[in-house]
Amino acid sequence: MPTITTSSLDGMKVAILVADGFEQVEMTEPRQALDRAGAHTQIVSPMDGSVRGWNHHDPADTFEVDVPLKGAKAEDFDALLLPGGVVNPDTLRIDEQAVAFVRAFVEAGKPIAAICHGPWTLIDAGGVKGRKMTSWPSLRADLSNAGAKWSDAEVVVDRDLVTSRKPDDLPAFNREMTKMFELAYEAALH
Repeated sequence: MPTITTSSLDGMKVAILVADGFEQVEMTEPRQALDRAGAHTQIVSPMDGSVRGWNHHDPADTFEVDVPLKGAKAEDFDALLLPGGVVNPDTLRIDEQAVAFVRAFVEAGKPIAAICHGPWTLIDAGGVKGRKMTSWPSLRADLSNAGAKWSDAEVVVDRDLVTSRKPDDLPAFNREMTKMFELAYEAALH
């Protein structure tokens, strides 16, 4: 009889909040890492039907929205992933429902992973003050002005928040995100 093993994130529900214009690889690679670890990932978006990723400055693939933002509740998820791209977080940070959704994760102390420009939305959700973070370099002043302790590092973990700078950092980001999500999920189950 074969041995059945369970993955570290079996049963964990992760929301991936995106609008059109997200950096595709910053959504797909972390999503694959989470799915491989056993998590159930769902794309949450203010967009209807589908969202389009980008490869730097060029339109890329479309992805089906699993949960429309208007019907999404943070309490239905265990963790949040915020991919970057410039247009995506710029759209999300002026969407009151998106900011409220992110704020609910912040206030509940649920784990959040944000890469590149993804932390922009965290500023508007009140989730960066006093936090150690990194991001795409152009967000340094924004994050510092909002009270974050910014550093130019491949990946920064501060309690329930993991951040990275760019697609080149994805191996470290995925490793630390999965590890942090696993610790938070295990603690929530016990």
